[in-house]
Amino acid sequence: MSIPMVDLRAELPLIEEAIRAGIDEVLRSGQFILGPHTQALERDIAALCGTRHAVACASGTDALHLALRALGIGPGDEVITTAFTFIGTAEAIAYVGATPVFVDVRADTFNIDPDAIEAAITPRTRAILPVHLYGRMADMAAIGAVARRHGLHVVEDCAQSIGAALGGRRCGAFGAAGCFSFYPSKNLGAFGDAGMTTTDDDALAEAMRALRNHGSRRQYHHDFIGYNSRLDEFQAVVLRAKLGHLAAFNAARRAHAAAYSERLRGLPLVLPDPGPEGAHVFHQYTVRTARRDEVQAALKTAGIASAIYYPVPLHRQAPFREACARVVLPATEALATEVLSLPMYPRLTAALIDEVCAVIRGVLG
Repeated sequence: MSIPMVDLRAELPLIEEAIRAGIDEVLRSGQFILGPHTQALERDIAALCGTRHAVACASGTDALHLALRALGIGPGDEVITTAFTFIGTAEAIAYVGATPVFVDVRADTFNIDPDAIEAAITPRTRAILPVHLYGRMADMAAIGAVARRHGLHVVEDCAQSIGAALGGRRCGAFGAAGCFSFYPSKNLGAFGDAGMTTTDDDALAEAMRALRNHGSRRQYHHDFIGYNSRLDEFQAVVLRAKLGHLAAFNAARRAHAAAYSERLRGLPLVLPDPGPEGAHVFHQYTVRTARRDEVQAALKTAGIASAIYYPVPLHRQAPFREACARVVLPATEALATEVLSLPMYPRLTAALIDEVCAVIRGVLG
């Protein structure tokens, strides 16, 4: 029996009726871009995150790009971020002409180290871009304190963490903007690419709405050069159908993570730390082991998927390698050789978790 990393078909029976009804409604309306379903989704995401605004766009990378551009960050500026993330985080910084400054992460959380942020600040630093990796929120209290001391913007990369919270405050509500990806495999996933930004800043929201629509606030009047990054109604329908299940899906992920940890405890593995209550929504269940390749090979032989997020940190990727030739990030570089993510999705079963863990025990136990 094969076990995938994520099984999107398993949740279809819960949402298919609502999706089909919504799509029929869109087809009858003839309104396919930034219509009433998108507007309703924006209100729903803003309510979920506890922010005044949510601005839909075409992808998570676009969400980051729009936020940075709307904040006026551009050539000559520096944005401090992590190299242990997907390249879209750094691409968005490069898109606006700014320079990504990569600092190390904490090995226990996989997230950016606030002390490393403070040490990297220069007169050119304009913003901090933390990533809530694998669904675990970064230390936003410490990051926010650094930002306030130095007068910096904070833009959260919430691509993997929708629904996570610290101290009762949701991700996406801590910085100037929170940026979400709704790529199909995310905790809240569309049936294609989609994204969203959240903010409490009225002017920032207005600027992002214009930027996503060719710099236009009024039809055929363009105040500046913008982009084509508009969400279509079909994706909004899918996301609205799934949003009502998000809390239950995230609860299931937490339960699966606890089951994995119970079964794997005592092995020569570093298990993920869930952090404070609510801080982790387990987009991925990621372990660390020096015998990573051996474990992954055994899982593959057994027909079980696994994944490495991420095998090559961004400061060692071709677009940034030359500029970062002298950058050394010990924790990041060690994690890249040790991390392994196991199958994780809401409708994963105890029997499947048992099967995965049995293979790992066969290698390490």
